[in-house]
Amino acid sequence: MEKLLVSSCLLGQPVRYDGTAGGPYGLLQRWQAEGRVIPICPEVAGGLPTPRPPAEIPGGQGAAVLTGQLKVRTVSGDDVTLEFLSGAQLALQLVKQHGIRFAVLKARSPSCGNKENYDGTFTGTRVAGEGVTAAALKQAGVQVFNEEELDKLALVLDGSKG
Repeated sequence: MEKLLVSSCLLGQPVRYDGTAGGPYGLLQRWQAEGRVIPICPEVAGGLPTPRPPAEIPGGQGAAVLTGQLKVRTVSGDDVTLEFLSGAQLALQLVKQHGIRFAVLKARSPSCGNKENYDGTFTGTRVAGEGVTAAALKQAGVQVFNEEELDKLALVLDGSKG
């Protein structure tokens, strides 16, 4: 059975930066009941507390954080890059350990966003980009979906059964 790496907040765990959860979502609950879900919050796994100050990547490009070109900074300017990189590495370890090919990560998160992110100005401005963990997973060949794409992932999973 195909295992899925899933952001803990999407499973109803209050680990988001503001101490809230983003779910749970029906399909995720079903997959969790089937024993497919491997949960992670990369930011908490990387050593950040809950709640924590909001963090963003200037330009919203997680891949540039992986290569050392950009830093992840909190709204007060603190550098939390190492924690974000550590969380991404722990996610990669889970992927290898469980043979994971698919992930469902929180949309627009500086760790988990897979299509767009905030631009680093803390003004709510969105840009095309991805979070640090999403970028690391994509580079490792994992297909990354967000909570708005669960039906799309379900079709992929159903298609891989045959």
